[in-house]
Amino acid sequence: MKRVSSSKVAGWVMAAGVLVALPAWAEPKIGIVDPQRLLEESPQGKAVQESMRAEFAPRERQLQAQGQALKAKQDKLQKDAATMTEEQRTRAEKELRDGGRDFERAKGELQDDFGARRNEEMSRLQRTLGEEVRNYAKAQNYDLVLSSEVVIYQTSSYDITPGVLAAMQAHGAAAKPTAPPPATPPAKPTK
Repeated sequence: MKRVSSSKVAGWVMAAGVLVALPAWAEPKIGIVDPQRLLEESPQGKAVQESMRAEFAPRERQLQAQGQALKAKQDKLQKDAATMTEEQRTRAEKELRDGGRDFERAKGELQDDFGARRNEEMSRLQRTLGEEVRNYAKAQNYDLVLSSEVVIYQTSSYDITPGVLAAMQAHGAAAKPTAPPPATPPAKPTK
């Protein structure tokens, strides 16, 4: 067996002590970011919101018109029911029921389509925002960045959200949707 000199052992002990004490010397740089604020206020988030509004506005207007037409038919039936023949009233009630089902189906389809597109866009946007936060953190030499959604308490000095937003705006990130919106189906004629 080889003997290890006491000076080598002392050197290893001192090196180990320095490594253990190192984190105490270097203060970690910690930041906290508000992802909801980034979603709402970033150029990319605003672009997604506007894109979604533009994509679904025609279908929402069509649905509103369909609902108003249905309401007008219902009002007309209530008003004229006493003067209608049994056959006319039965036909009007059937048209009203069929129109109501069509309206509810169209409303459900719109909600489903909107939810699916929103989830797609939010997933893309969250990846983009995550990358922006990582780039900002690296550029500013942060050791750790946390989401404000999991932090119980923080002082405002740790909030780096304004800096990330400024960096995103400086990138000229008036982002356009990453994929063209799908064509909306042709309007169904109302009865």
